[in-house]
Amino acid sequence: MPKGDTLGEFEYLVLLAIVRLRSDAYGMRVRREIGDRTGRDTSIGAVYATLDRLETKGLISGALSAPTPERGGRAKRSFEISRAGLEALNRTRRDIASMLDGLVFPLQGAVR
Repeated sequence: MPKGDTLGEFEYLVLLAIVRLRSDAYGMRVRREIGDRTGRDTSIGAVYATLDRLETKGLISGALSAPTPERGGRAKRSFEISRAGLEALNRTRRDIASMLDGLVFPLQGAVR
């Protein structure tokens, strides 16, 4: 599998957040979902950089909402996962499951 076809850890988390949030998947909500579920304090810049990268790879698509008065007349950009994104998500999940298969935790003897 080419290197560009594999997901990094944070890309994987962002895609999972998008799937969980469905139509409410926009930058700040993705950041909050990851923080709430993993305890990671993630910068919004890292989230948007990852969203841009995933969109460039064709794994998600973004769309702008109509501007709203609540947002000071600004539009909100929401994201949805593509078929290629779902395939990458499932492939990564299978790869992780395969690597974990048969391991006993804690990994005794793995640390010297």
